[in-house]
Amino acid sequence: MLTAGLCLRASLRSAAANLYRRKGGQTFCALRLLRTSTSKQNEVLHTPPLDNAPKEYSPKIQQLVDDIAKLTLLEIADLNELLKATLKIQDVSMMSMMGAASVAAASTAPAAEEEAAPIKKEKTSFTVKLTEIKAEDKVKLIKEVKNFIPGINLVQAKKLVESLPQEIKANVSKDEAEKVKAALEAAGGTVALE
Repeated sequence: MLTAGLCLRASLRSAAANLYRRKGGQTFCALRLLRTSTSKQNEVLHTPPLDNAPKEYSPKIQQLVDDIAKLTLLEIADLNELLKATLKIQDVSMMSMMGAASVAAASTAPAAEEEAAPIKKEKTSFTVKLTEIKAEDKVKLIKEVKNFIPGINLVQAKKLVESLPQEIKANVSKDEAEKVKAALEAAGGTVALE
């Protein structure tokens, strides 16, 4: 197979050389392409950069960025003006954009105030706080506190009940707060919702 490849290459080179002589140099690039070296055949192809790989910029671009970073604010303003003139970029006034936005905000502000005034916000989250206990109902109350606080044992529930006032549940809905309040009051405690 190796000798067949060499023979084919040699015959192609001789055909290209004959064609080169007949045409007077017009097929020089074809003859040059046939001349291959082993170093080019074994060359490693460079893979294109991945999307997440940092982009490498040319030294010219890097130098330009460095030069712009060193400019003062007045020089940047002059550069901005010159670039707009050179590239024919229209100057958009920020004041006109801000003016339009403030007019829209001003027209909606009175309407928002009118809507907010009659509507009072209803409290959505409550804190259930045990404030007092009856001495005779202490055991029942300790059991109820243990039921409402997950991960607490009887000893911890007893300490909690004995050191009043204490939060039993925080940031709960109105229905759940009423349920906890009713259960604790039934067990002999005084409960406040906040």
